[in-house]
Amino acid sequence: MSQELWDARYRESDRVWSGRPNDALVREVAALTPGSALDLGCGEGGDAIWLAGKGWRVTAVDISAVALERAARHAATEGVAGRIDWQRHDLATSFPAGEYDLVSAHFLHSPGELPREEILRTAADAVARGGVLLIVGHAGLPPWEEHAHGDVHLPTPQEVLEDLALPEGEWEVQVAEEHERTQTAPDGQTVTRTDNTLRLRRL
Repeated sequence: MSQELWDARYRESDRVWSGRPNDALVREVAALTPGSALDLGCGEGGDAIWLAGKGWRVTAVDISAVALERAARHAATEGVAGRIDWQRHDLATSFPAGEYDLVSAHFLHSPGELPREEILRTAADAVARGGVLLIVGHAGLPPWEEHAHGDVHLPTPQEVLEDLALPEGEWEVQVAEEHERTQTAPDGQTVTRTDNTLRLRRL
């Protein structure tokens, strides 16, 4: 059902997201030495394509086949198709194999059932020694949805860190903070959203 839900959402329009990388990804990753990267919940591929353009070898994962097909076409037009391995996974039941120098999970939220904490713990296990785990999430619902989803809990960076249950002494917390960004609302107005970032390095 989750795949059907997301496929249906992507079919609603020719493009759901902007096609640009998330600001937090650019801010937190730009200075890192490119290596292997895993992009969880890649959607239409904006982050994965940006990473590939910077020299990363990317495994990009999403539950929606519609989104992955769209992302692959975008990557081809940007000339980075050969640097990205697109994989369809329902992260509640399967996870890509291997270890990565960067594991990135941006806005891994879903209106359906999603064992987010378990997925993020698996993501941490996939980070190679010396690698980085980057988790970016919403700190609050958008104004146009806050009443429709008032029971949704969006964790703070500290709550995400505690839920990861990482072995003591094996990780360095590099960033754990909230930040603001602007977004265009469905009615065309510009609104300010609050998100949060957790960046960890495996020692």
